[in-house]
Amino acid sequence: MVVKTVSLALWLLLTGAAAAAPAPAQVRLVSEQWQDYTEADGTGLAWDVLRQVFEPAGVRVVAQSAPYSRAIGLVRRGEADAWVGSYQNESPDNLYPHWHFDVDHIYALSLAQGPVPTPATIGHYRLAWVRGYNYARYLPNVDDGREVQRREGILPMLEHDRVDFYIDALSEIDYVLGQSDQPQRFRRTHIAELPLYLAFADSDAGRALRDLFDRRMEQLTRNGELKAIFERWQQPYPFTAHGRPQ
Repeated sequence: MVVKTVSLALWLLLTGAAAAAPAPAQVRLVSEQWQDYTEADGTGLAWDVLRQVFEPAGVRVVAQSAPYSRAIGLVRRGEADAWVGSYQNESPDNLYPHWHFDVDHIYALSLAQGPVPTPATIGHYRLAWVRGYNYARYLPNVDDGREVQRREGILPMLEHDRVDFYIDALSEIDYVLGQSDQPQRFRRTHIAELPLYLAFADSDAGRALRDLFDRRMEQLTRNGELKAIFERWQQPYPFTAHGRPQ
């Protein structure tokens, strides 16, 4: 009984120490390259926000660029600690924090003379989105869509009636529209607001980094410290006045 008691005490001590293990000295974050958001040179709104979350807490942000699907694979293989811009519980193999760090403004792009979709009717149409962005999981009444490899071919798909709507975040919709010399031929329609998360590796380091992220986000949203970053990039602040997720 004494041996069992000592063993139990030792187990509690060790598990308690593991639970309180500090975060690593750096966090390796990988993201698709989004203009003015997660640029390959480390500039952009998201990189600024994430550095403000981690670096004052002693964790250096190491930013890496990769296509979205490859970013997920890098985290799964342990070559990165988290990927940037996941939707909530997008992957059952990863750890998700309570806090998001931004919100995706989701729009449908179509020909201007086409029907106007709503969140209730969008699933009735032929949809397309970039491979890896499974909007069927997050938009109501949407069962499937056509996956495309690159955004450069979206406008011809719409013009040749291969799909009715292309679904993406507003910044990417604007990128696609920028490829046309007649943008007035197309229309953007707001569909949804989807919070954006870091998806951490399911590991001891990932768990410590996730918990640190949540603690820091709680602090930064309460004191309003992140507002200046969103204002500098002229983007909406994604939290309420009381520091809670919108």
